Amino acid sequence: MTRGGASRWAIPFPHPDSYAESDDELMAREPQAEAFEDDAAYRTAWRAWTDEADRFEDLKTAGAVVIQEHGCSFATLLALTGSLAGTVWWDGRATCDRIVPLSLDHLTGARPIQLPPWLDHGSWALLPQDWGPPLAPRPCCSPLAPSA
Repeated sequence: MTRGGASRWAIPFPHPDSYAESDDELMAREPQAEAFEDDAAYRTAWRAWTDEADRFEDLKTAGAVVIQEHGCSFATLLALTGSLAGTVWWDGRATCDRIVPLSLDHLTGARPIQLPPWLDHGSWALLPQDWGPPLAPRPCCSPLAPSA
């Protein structure tokens, strides 16, 4: 998720809808062994396709940083560049190949939440209803206990 170095910061964080068609096209071009005369040609084509797919996956999180790891390759992202700067997203590509906005209202368009309200709710409470375990809203960050 972090390959690409500093050049990733020159690219606006892309809305997932903006690359859905390109993603489908790339997946349709995945090399199939039976289409090649020999194993060496297939492996060469597979490596080239995998490199392209890896670069494409990196572009899906360009302009964003991970603000919370959830284990099992799930993460919460904060967009830092482009028109979505300041919004918070769930990277669920580990199991469903999707990045979705974290939102207070998924029923009416799922406007991505900004960072301050995310701190009050946490990622799990802001996922679409069919994602993850049903949990009561739990703040991401707890205030420090007062000193004695």
